[in-house]
Amino acid sequence: MSEPTTSMSRAAPPAAVTPDGPPVRIDPRARLQIYGAILLGLFLAALDQTVVGTALPRIATDLRGNELFTAVFTAYLLAATVSGPIYGKLSDLYGRRPMMLFGVSVFLIGSLLSGLSAEMWQLVLFRGIQGLGAGALFPIALAVVGDLFSPAERGKYSGLLGAVFGLAAVIGPAIGGILTDTIGWQWVFFVNLPLGVVVLAIIWRLLPRVKGPEGSRSIDYLGALVFSLAVISVLVGFTNKQDQDWTSPWVGGAILLGLALAALFIYIEARADEPIVPLDIFRNRTVAISVASMFLVAFGFFATVVFLPRWFQVVQGSSATESGYQILPLLGGLILSATGAGQIVARTGRYKLLMLGSLVLLAVGLYLLTNLRTDTPVPLIWLWMLLAGLGIGPSFAVFTLIVQASVPFRQLGAATSSLTFFQQVGGTIGLAIAGTIFGTTLQQQVPAQMAARGIPPEVSGGLAGGNALRDLTVVGDLGAAILASAPPQFAEALRPLIPAIVGAIHDSLSLATASAFWLGIGAALVAVALVALLREVPFREAAWAGAPGEHGESEPSEPSERAASPA
Repeated sequence: MSEPTTSMSRAAPPAAVTPDGPPVRIDPRARLQIYGAILLGLFLAALDQTVVGTALPRIATDLRGNELFTAVFTAYLLAATVSGPIYGKLSDLYGRRPMMLFGVSVFLIGSLLSGLSAEMWQLVLFRGIQGLGAGALFPIALAVVGDLFSPAERGKYSGLLGAVFGLAAVIGPAIGGILTDTIGWQWVFFVNLPLGVVVLAIIWRLLPRVKGPEGSRSIDYLGALVFSLAVISVLVGFTNKQDQDWTSPWVGGAILLGLALAALFIYIEARADEPIVPLDIFRNRTVAISVASMFLVAFGFFATVVFLPRWFQVVQGSSATESGYQILPLLGGLILSATGAGQIVARTGRYKLLMLGSLVLLAVGLYLLTNLRTDTPVPLIWLWMLLAGLGIGPSFAVFTLIVQASVPFRQLGAATSSLTFFQQVGGTIGLAIAGTIFGTTLQQQVPAQMAARGIPPEVSGGLAGGNALRDLTVVGDLGAAILASAPPQFAEALRPLIPAIVGAIHDSLSLATASAFWLGIGAALVAVALVALLREVPFREAAWAGAPGEHGESEPSEPSERAASPA
C-alpha cells in the first residue's frame, strides 16, 4: 500500500506513488498542460530526425565535410535508438520527471552546440549529444500518457502522440529548406531552444513524480553496455548496406557481431535483478505481437517518407520545400486515422478489427504506389498516399495503448520504450533493405529503358556504370549535369540524345521507387497475420487498477491482470 498522496498543486509536483499503483489524480487543466508539453517535446525530437535532411547539403558545403555527410544522420539515430530503452527503464526506477528533464536538457545542449559547429566532425559529435537527449523523449513521452490517463482515457490522447511522428516526418524537410534558405542552416538547430525551454518549464512545475521503490534501484550496467554495442553493430551494418555489399565486414560482419552480442545480452538480462529490458514482458503474447507488428509497420512508413520526396524532386522537378508539401496527403491520412483510432478505442474499448482493417489498408495503399510511373498524375499519387497514411496512423496510436494496458504499472516505461525502440530499428532495417531493392532495380532498369528509347549501348553502359548512376539521380537540371560531366569532344554528340536519356532515367527512377514499396506490403501482411492472433481484452474504465480515491490514495495492483490480461 502506498502512502497517501495529495492532489497536485500548481506550485509543486505531487509525492511519489508505488510502481503498481496509478498516478495521482491531478487538476484537469494541469494535466492538459503536461500533455501539450509532452506533445511539443516529442515533436522536437521526431523533427530533428528529418529537418536536417534538406539543410545538410548547405551545411556540408559551409563546413567542408562531404565525407561525413551520412554520419550526421547516423550519429543522431544511433544515440536516440540505443538510449531509448535505457531511459525507459530508468524512468521506471527514478521517475518520469527527472528523466524527462534530463533528456530535454541534453537535447537542448546538443541543439545549441550543433548550431555553433564550426567543423563537420563537431556537428557529428553534437548531433550524437542531441540523440542522447531525444532517446529520453520518445519512450518517456508515451509512458507519461500511461501515467496520467487510465486505459479507457488513453485512446483520446495517444492518437495525437502517434500523429506527431508522421507530422515530423512529412513537414521536417520543408521546415529545413525554409530555414536554410531564409535565415541560415544554424536555425535548424536553434529553433529548438525557445520551444524546449517551454517544455522544461511545464514539466518542472507540473509533471508528477512517479517512481519505483528505493529498494529496487539497482542498474544493470553490464546489460546496458552490451545492449548498446549490439544495437550499434546491427544499425551500422544495415546503414552501410546502402553503399556496400552484404559480404563486407562493415555490413554482414557488423550485423553478425550485433546478433552475437544480442544473444549475450539476452543471457545477461535473464539473470539480472533489474534488467534494462525486462524479458518477461515479451512472454505476454499481446506485448510480443504488438511490438513485432510495430516493427513491421515501420518498414512501409519510413520507405514512403524517404523515397517519395526524392521522386518528386528528381522526376517532377520539385524543390525540397515543395516535395514536403507534396506528401501532405500522407500526413493528413496519418493524423486523421491516428486520432480517430484513439477515439474509437476510447469509446468502444475494442481494437482488433480496427488494427486488422488499417493494416490491410496500408498494404493496399503501398500496392497502389507500386504502380508509380513517370507520367502518373500527381492527384492520383496523392490519393494513394492518403490511403497509405490512413493505414499507418492507427498503428502509431493503438499499439501503444495495447502494450501499456498489458503490463504492470512498474514496467510501463520499459514496455513503452521497447515499442518505440523496435519502431526505430524497424525503420532503419526496412530502409536498408528497401534501399537495396531500389538500387538493384535502378541499375537494371537504366540500360533497359535507354535501349527502349534508342540510346546506343555504349552511351547507356557508360551512364549506368560505377558511381555515375548515383550522380544522375540528383536534384536539378539533369540534362545540364550530363553534359557538364561528359568529355568536351563527346558532349556535342551527346546533346541530341539528352531528352531521351533524361526520360529513360526518370522512367527507371520511377520503377525503382515503385519497387521499394513491395517490402512494406509484405511486412504489412505479416503484421495482419500477427494481429489476427491477438486475444482482444477490451479496455474498461474500471479496469485501471487501484484508481485513486478522492484524496489521491492508491492500491498497489497489477493493471495487466484487469485491464488487458496476457493473451
